[in-house]
Amino acid sequence: MPRSTDLSQIESELKTNPALRARYRRIVRFAALALAQSWWYEIALPRLGLGSITKSTRIKRFQKLARKFHSLAADLGGLMIKAGQFLSSRLDVLPREITSELEGLQDEVAPESADAILSQIAQELGMEASTAFEFFDTEPLAAASLGQAHRARLRPRFESELGYTDVVVKVLRPGIEQIVEVDLAALRKIGNWLAKVKLVSRRTDAPKLVEEFAFTSLEEIDYRFEAKNLERFKANFINDPRVSTPEIVWERSARRVLTLSDVTAIKITDVTSIDDAGIDPNAVAAELARVTFEQFFVHGFFHADPHPGNIFVTPNSEDPSQFALTFIDFGMMGEISDDQRRKLQNFIFAVVARDARAWVSATEDLGVLLPTADTVQLERAVAELFKRFGGIGVAELTQTDPKELKEFALRFSDLVLTLPFQLPENYLLLVRSISVISGVTSALNRSFNMWDAVDPFARSLLNGSANQSVARIGQEIFGFISTLTRLPQRFESLANRVERGELVNRNPELEKRVKRADRSVRLLGSAVIFGALLFAGISLRQSADPLGNWLLLVSVVPLVSALGIFRKR
Repeated sequence: MPRSTDLSQIESELKTNPALRARYRRIVRFAALALAQSWWYEIALPRLGLGSITKSTRIKRFQKLARKFHSLAADLGGLMIKAGQFLSSRLDVLPREITSELEGLQDEVAPESADAILSQIAQELGMEASTAFEFFDTEPLAAASLGQAHRARLRPRFESELGYTDVVVKVLRPGIEQIVEVDLAALRKIGNWLAKVKLVSRRTDAPKLVEEFAFTSLEEIDYRFEAKNLERFKANFINDPRVSTPEIVWERSARRVLTLSDVTAIKITDVTSIDDAGIDPNAVAAELARVTFEQFFVHGFFHADPHPGNIFVTPNSEDPSQFALTFIDFGMMGEISDDQRRKLQNFIFAVVARDARAWVSATEDLGVLLPTADTVQLERAVAELFKRFGGIGVAELTQTDPKELKEFALRFSDLVLTLPFQLPENYLLLVRSISVISGVTSALNRSFNMWDAVDPFARSLLNGSANQSVARIGQEIFGFISTLTRLPQRFESLANRVERGELVNRNPELEKRVKRADRSVRLLGSAVIFGALLFAGISLRQSADPLGNWLLLVSVVPLVSALGIFRKR
């Protein structure tokens, strides 16, 4: 199990190494400025009644921030590249204008010098590259954030034993261990900042998320872990012709060098080449979704870094229209315990059955619901959602009358505004993998909805170990037990709400207008006082009256009040 360097050792390295210290400061400074900008535009301006500025400038601001991050990540490399890869794959939720600013990071990383790579190979394998391989291309095939890959050819004696000689040699960047430790130190600091932001802290434990990311990152800088992960992933799909992986050449592998059979094929987001090969891109998207769900719900062991550079589409030599998904780079993997997998299965069973009560119960079991969530209202909202939109794909949803969507949102406006969900730290990699895969499927076909694949997969999972009648009985028993187990909690929740006097008729829209009017009056009063003090102070200062300085200082108080900094939220 990888362990992070002691904090005191990192601090010592930062003091004695100017380059590492500058790197640390650049990352922290970027995050600090981004958070400050977000506070000003997304919180301060709306409280001053200038929300229109926030909305009109949001896309341009995000684009500018994305460009700055792109430059930072490309210059620094390391874990910053991985953050950019994640964001650039969020085609499903982020505007194209933003993701396009980060796309280049998946392939745009400056390579290490040939001498540094050859030295690393000699040190790890105990022999020169010219001895270890018949041919070694010093020009990298790909340069990633933590290492890079080179084409090579094994000596002829391996042909009879392995059946191939063309290989790809992965080599860790020299000194990458120190860089990863510094990046993690910066991310830990940022995580501690986010822990103090109520909007973030009430939904997730940012420091714990960073620690989970740290664990997987430290595994990635030891190729022995990747080799172990590859073998396990391969065993899970040993009987699935639609999934393939490279072979490991153990005699030419070590901690910082990993030699694999060359499986280079069509990049999964290269739709033109996929079409030219006679393969249906939509079929590729559907197959990728199926394989992803099988990793989550069946094996409980999944590829946590499935960005486009790590998945190839390999045409079948006998039937070009058929294909296999070839996965590479198993450094970052996620694991789901048997208990978590059971809870995830219950969740998708509830979705397939369109059972709102079971959905709420499964969501609670997963730990995704906040303790303060109003499960009664949530269940009603989900039931309405299933009734109207259940089974509708993205293409059909985009054709839905916007007025209908707006009406639905207004009916449950209180619930939507409070967003009673949180992200448990043990689901970080799961959510990341889903997000990246969803982005990849969208790139293959913009009208494809990855979640449409949940329904048939869940039904096959439900019926996999028994016939349909037994499956239906099992589903009914699940719903019945779910109801029984939740009754005490529902009665207790109901009693508490009665005691607090919360069971009253409410008009959310009227309450919203009253609150807005009250807030506007208080804001106007603070603004008037601030303006009066400000102009009085300026006038007195011009006449050299010392009182002017005091008035300018005191004017900060109503300004702060207007911004709502000290207002309890």
